[in-house]
Amino acid sequence: MLTQHFKWLRKAKEQSWRKEYPALNIIATSTVFQQDHNGYTHQDPGILTHLAEKKAEYIREYLPADANCLMAVMDKAFQENEVINLIVSSKHPRPQFYSVTEAKELVDKGVKVIDWASNDEGQTPDIVIAASGTEPNLEALAAITLLNKEFIDLKIRFVNVVDILKLRHPSIDPRGLTDEEFDAIFTKDKPIVFAFHGFEGLIRDIFFSRSNHQLFVHGYREKGDITTPFDMRVLSEMDRFHLAKDVADKVYNEQAADFMNRMDEILAFHHQYIRKNGIDIPEVVNWKWEDLRKKTICFN
Repeated sequence: MLTQHFKWLRKAKEQSWRKEYPALNIIATSTVFQQDHNGYTHQDPGILTHLAEKKAEYIREYLPADANCLMAVMDKAFQENEVINLIVSSKHPRPQFYSVTEAKELVDKGVKVIDWASNDEGQTPDIVIAASGTEPNLEALAAITLLNKEFIDLKIRFVNVVDILKLRHPSIDPRGLTDEEFDAIFTKDKPIVFAFHGFEGLIRDIFFSRSNHQLFVHGYREKGDITTPFDMRVLSEMDRFHLAKDVADKVYNEQAADFMNRMDEILAFHHQYIRKNGIDIPEVVNWKWEDLRKKTICFN
């Protein structure tokens, strides 16, 4: 039905006597990274990829990270005409990360460097960590806290993406970021670890026409089950521990072996714990954002 509606919109646009019609707003609330009762057959974020293949002028895809971002998305979506808005948002209680003002800016721009979750302070970062989606945002921020505690010298830039199709090149989507805008956010050559709600191929396709191909995506990998919320993320390696491991490997390689081994040990503990207790480990359930430590430079 979504495909038929898109095709109708496109052909109707060719008729001068047709009026503009309000946007069709689709809200996907059963997010693939938290399935408490639906089984593997219900776990598929492919609607993001499917709609992204349609003509760019008719499709918008929003992945708000929290309630404030969702409200800002809905305010924008209800004012749009002649498009299909796909909005992916969790129906479960989630932490609130972004202020009302910050959420509005995120939605208006589509993508934003989050200063309070970055410590590059305007310098070239060692790593760019990006997230698009509710659970990806949560896991990426949790990974940043792990990394910051272990590697205080690591310069991290965190990027949240609400309007995922804004990352496309302007030659593909007129709304897309220019090369200069894109490189200013993602750099031209630094590794990018991207936590994404959907299939990884969509992000790789978006980055194909950009200069920086040091891209490492953690999205849905067609691995699902009836399991705990956090374990759904572990199955696709879209969890904080796998994300932190990947960052450490890309920046420090063998020098971070001890840290990566500790992440593996926590994952092994998680595997045993959920099978014994049926709930996620306390390290995950009780996690809260902590302000980043920043290296102090002393001048004599």
